[in-house]
Amino acid sequence: MAMVPLPGLAEMVEMISRERNLPRHVVTDALREALLKGYERYRKTIQRDVVFAEDHFRNFDVELDVEAGGFRVLATKAIVEQVQNPDHEISLYDVQQDYPEAEVGWEVTDDVTPQQAEFGRMAAIQTKQVLAQKLRDQQRRLIQEEFRDLEKTVLQARVLRTERQTVIMSVSSGFGQPEVEAELPKKEQLASDRYTPNAVMKVYLKKVYEGSRRGPQLLVSRADAGLVVNLFANEVPEIEEDIVRIVAVAREANPPSRNVGPRTKIAVDTVERDVDPVGACIGARGSRIQAVVAELRNEKIDVIRWSPDPATYIANALSPAKVVEVRLVDPEIQQAHVLVNSDQLSLAIGKEGQNVRLAARLTGWKIDIKEVESYRAALEEAQAQGLPYPFITPAALERFQRRAERAALGLEDEEYEEKRRLEEEELAGDDRLEEDWADEEEDFDYDAEFDIAQPKG
Repeated sequence: MAMVPLPGLAEMVEMISRERNLPRHVVTDALREALLKGYERYRKTIQRDVVFAEDHFRNFDVELDVEAGGFRVLATKAIVEQVQNPDHEISLYDVQQDYPEAEVGWEVTDDVTPQQAEFGRMAAIQTKQVLAQKLRDQQRRLIQEEFRDLEKTVLQARVLRTERQTVIMSVSSGFGQPEVEAELPKKEQLASDRYTPNAVMKVYLKKVYEGSRRGPQLLVSRADAGLVVNLFANEVPEIEEDIVRIVAVAREANPPSRNVGPRTKIAVDTVERDVDPVGACIGARGSRIQAVVAELRNEKIDVIRWSPDPATYIANALSPAKVVEVRLVDPEIQQAHVLVNSDQLSLAIGKEGQNVRLAARLTGWKIDIKEVESYRAALEEAQAQGLPYPFITPAALERFQRRAERAALGLEDEEYEEKRRLEEEELAGDDRLEEDWADEEEDFDYDAEFDIAQPKG
């Protein structure tokens, strides 16, 4: 059968490919899908009394000839003796007119292109409607494939516009690839940034959206702690070479109060004894850390040395405050009392509690800052009362008593917990027995003179 003509097809494919930054084969694939959808709609329009199954047209395809400027509709059909479903089957007799060697069970491709002029007009209209969506879907899939491996990395971004407090930016995966749009929501922005059109900055690719989501497919951030980690990795060769490693990071890019500026604490360690990990991150005369600070609009950054010893780690995390002593008062719930001199108290706590708050997030410990002299006085008073440390809560006291009992009995944790479970079950059994006796007593009257219980009734 003759092809359905599509005048200017080659020029249209070339134009769409160029304008949407899509490979030519992606455009033609989308066009084939759109034409097939147009054929399905045509069939459903002329056969309104027929209920088609959802996958009825699964064996149909479109043969597109870009150079000739036209297309045909083809269907793969099974050869049968007697046709029950003309869209999926073809008779052996009909096939053998052209292919005498054909047999039942074989499959053939049948040209089912409608010859009516109405189909050509309808296909052209419906194809335009479907093609735009198909191209968006293809573009979305390409973006997802291109950027999926770049999640959790830093990209160069350029501000395009602002839509309802969300900044729309353009980013590129590099290697000469075209730019695509990404969204920077309000909560991922920095208050110190100025998002004017064409402003250039580095962003953290937080997420590549999957599925058929409308709008930008990329979520980027300026406030995520991952941005700081990646910026240091780019500035410090020792991190890239795995000589220095970033163990933990705590960031408050947008503090709850306007009176407090953004701040980050980052804990680093090294596998080399002769390498100073903190010095490596700071760089000669602060050159490396200043590059990171400049990118983050002068955000305050504390680089501290990680330690496997919790007390040392906590003391380091409270930098720049000088710590006198760290007491791990309740390791079970990771609670520590940190003692500092009076002149270091406000520095350790930080403005509106920011320093201790970040230190707690960095280390994973609950940190209480105490002035050393007043704490030691409170400690003496607590120990005189048999308490392990001052300011103890009832729940903490119960844990302390259980640990003391376990140590006195010389039991392992599991043995001690099993003992407590059995004791609780025994106690619960005694309580039930007392309740049973009480119920039985209610069923008797007592003779006061002889103190003899008589059954009621």
